[in-house]
Amino acid sequence: MASGLMADSAIPAAKLRAWWAHRQWLDGGPEGPHAGASAAEVLAATGWARSVGGAAPYLGLFARAGLHRAEVDTAVAASEVHELPSARGCTYLLPASDFALGLAAGAGAPESEIASAGRHLGVTRDEIEKLCLAVTGLLTTETPLEPTAIREAAGGAVRALGDAGRKRGVSSTLPLALGLLQARGQVRRVPVNGRLDQQRYGYVRWDQPVKGSAAELAERYLAWAAPASVRHLRWFTGFTAATAKAALAPLDLVTLPGTELLLPAALVDEFEAFTAPTGPSYALVAGIDGIHLLHRDLPRLLDPADTGRTLPGGRAGRSFGSESDPQTHLVVDRGRIVGLWEYDTERREIVHHLYVPTDAALREALARTEEFVRGELGDARGFGLDSPKSRAPKIAAIRAAAGTP
Repeated sequence: MASGLMADSAIPAAKLRAWWAHRQWLDGGPEGPHAGASAAEVLAATGWARSVGGAAPYLGLFARAGLHRAEVDTAVAASEVHELPSARGCTYLLPASDFALGLAAGAGAPESEIASAGRHLGVTRDEIEKLCLAVTGLLTTETPLEPTAIREAAGGAVRALGDAGRKRGVSSTLPLALGLLQARGQVRRVPVNGRLDQQRYGYVRWDQPVKGSAAELAERYLAWAAPASVRHLRWFTGFTAATAKAALAPLDLVTLPGTELLLPAALVDEFEAFTAPTGPSYALVAGIDGIHLLHRDLPRLLDPADTGRTLPGGRAGRSFGSESDPQTHLVVDRGRIVGLWEYDTERREIVHHLYVPTDAALREALARTEEFVRGELGDARGFGLDSPKSRAPKIAAIRAAAGTP
């Protein structure tokens, strides 16, 4: 790794936060310099978007490029972007240019699940491979088949795993086979109604290559998230310490003075010349947006004055700065978290608790996102099991913290 290419002086936290926001395309708003970019272009430039059956991908693409839900759904239907099991075996929304690498990054997860099912549930590799053959024989490349229909058509090839399986979250052998087929690029899971924020899926046959090295993933990650530490890289990728070290070895990197943060040498001049904007640039994003989740290091996005704050509805004795993840959606300004928000479906409005005075730009950002959620999404669920009922106490707590009725 290269070093000593930058002046030996501390990097202001405000500059780091603003730089991360700049690289995440959160410094211009939906009508800023990236307006009109495609969903694939946004994801290729700013990173894969975590997808857990909630509104996060829609909110992130709207905040960065002003993309409307119909535009994103069209890109999904055309396979320009797709939800795939990738880093750490978790589901992300990826651009087509990264399908092969994403699948390679997540390839180990279904293998681990099958091995665990073998140890605890008596599942054999042979029966899973036979089930994979049966499933691919049932699927077409056009018409999605839902799991219930697959189970019925596959008949005896699918084995129920009883109470022991249910306790381990695997009711039958079918999810194991589907997970393995997805990781191999032989089937893909598609939303039946075309939407990313509603968890009803079918499967179609696919023929997608799976390839990519640890070094390629590390390089791609640093293009989105640098400066980032080895710890940050390991969180996102799931690499062991040895794999992370080997993946970083061929890359030309600089360590920022006084930190463990790594920056590609190709970005050094741009980073040194970068200055944080003097005016605000507000964005409303999900709590699992890449501005947070690529590093999963929440304090780096907080002003020191905000680290000791109590989160509305948060756990007793915990402060914002001691949390691993935010418990709500976020309002950010130049990389700093300046507020929290949720959507109230009953009143059809955003409720928020802000850490900064409200100005015209912030009011506009709130109104713009509220209109988007109300008119195009109907809700802003954080994840698949999130619901207006389960969210009600959190909304009440945010209203109380903000002093609004």
